Amino acid sequence: MFDIALYQPEIPPNTGNIIRLCANFGNRLHLIEPLGFELDNKRLRRAGLDYKEWAGVERHSDYASFIENTRPQRIWALTTKARQCLHQVDFAPGDMLLFGPETRGLPADILQDITERYWLRIPMQPQSRSLNLSNAAAIACYEVWRQLNFAGGR
Repeated sequence: MFDIALYQPEIPPNTGNIIRLCANFGNRLHLIEPLGFELDNKRLRRAGLDYKEWAGVERHSDYASFIENTRPQRIWALTTKARQCLHQVDFAPGDMLLFGPETRGLPADILQDITERYWLRIPMQPQSRSLNLSNAAAIACYEVWRQLNFAGGR
């Protein structure tokens, strides 16, 4: 399968939607701190998430510990700065999709750590600024899972 990582997410409902998305697609979700909100049992229940969905989530204190603890085969950075589109690459099991915070995207130092060959964008209208984070994650997850022949799905 493949994993999803959110670098410093800021908006709780987006993260809740992505937790549910990952639980349904069979992905592990990595949350790279600091988070722009608290994640606790009360907030999870309010978002309609149960413990089973929450089980596939790992928290990392910063980007360096995320890399050290996960050692992903390839990290694909989703950014509006990318030249190549999501559908133009071949994904493989073990890949990681990395998304930045809602208000600013992935910072330059994180992008510099990832070869530009692994930067991806989702096609949009030229005048559009960006997609909602949970929508972008859903689009990207579907494309990767489709390429992997919906491994583990029914």
